[in-house]
Amino acid sequence: MAHYVGVDLGATNVRAVVGDDDATVVGRDRRATPQGPAGIAVTEAVLSAVRAACRDADLDPDAVAAAGVGSIGPLDLAAGSVTSPANLPDGVEHVPLVGPLENLVDAPVSLHNDTSAGVIGERFHATHNPDDMVYLTISSGIGAGVCVDGHVLSGWDGNAGEVGHATLDPGGEMACGCGGAGHWEAYCSGTAIPEYARHLHDGAPTDLPLDAPAFSAADVFAAAGGDALADRTLERVAAFNALGVAALVHAYAPIAVYVGGGVALNNPEFVVEGLRDRVPDHVMANVPEIRLTTLGDDAVLQGALASAMTGGTGDRRRPTG
Repeated sequence: MAHYVGVDLGATNVRAVVGDDDATVVGRDRRATPQGPAGIAVTEAVLSAVRAACRDADLDPDAVAAAGVGSIGPLDLAAGSVTSPANLPDGVEHVPLVGPLENLVDAPVSLHNDTSAGVIGERFHATHNPDDMVYLTISSGIGAGVCVDGHVLSGWDGNAGEVGHATLDPGGEMACGCGGAGHWEAYCSGTAIPEYARHLHDGAPTDLPLDAPAFSAADVFAAAGGDALADRTLERVAAFNALGVAALVHAYAPIAVYVGGGVALNNPEFVVEGLRDRVPDHVMANVPEIRLTTLGDDAVLQGALASAMTGGTGDRRRPTG
């Protein structure tokens, strides 16, 4: 029986799994992502996580048939690495991944950005394995993995799907973490929602703890229905989300849009139901089925494993090769 490795490299955690021919996980490891002092520390954490997952599966790393990685970006596919990741300290400028991991497992390694890995995972595990679908994550950032006509779109540099930096507000009221203004991510990500509430506050009474250092998106969602500022903020967030998804629908014509990430997973009634209610008003063609991810927090990890098993496609109809 062949075994495969999947890795999810995030800004907070590194997770690795070993799976068999049926994608059944037989070994796993999770550890904190090093915050420096340099990128090689992150590389070593990835390698250590893979070694530990292999030990958990009672398997030598060089017995692995293939490995897949879903990672934070930006990516440099030619170098097989992450370059200057926005969510890690400035000292982490270059994180080698493909070369060191290939040396460890002595097998092919597929590298994807995290949202591309997410759509590969959804595609692999979908009942009907659709050729046209989107995995959208709404979390501390916003991004989309896209599959069109059976092909997962990665872009020449691996950074396709950075839709969170699409400009939805030409007035640019809110600044994005990338330095731009008016971006989808600047209004609707988990880190942006509390800042947007502060921006919208007009001095009227509110129970939201606007001045508290720990004020978060969770506070805004918790106050929905009982606080005018929370309701106003979330109404605008829902409107921006619908515009962003409508743009994805017009660009890629997906049959289904799977929505994941912490904001969606913790508030599915607001995010997913809100999209189902609003997107049809903005779409002139076929409206896709909009669903919460079927894979929960494991969408990227399962996608990385599926990538290893299918040669990077997530299509169970195509053999690895």
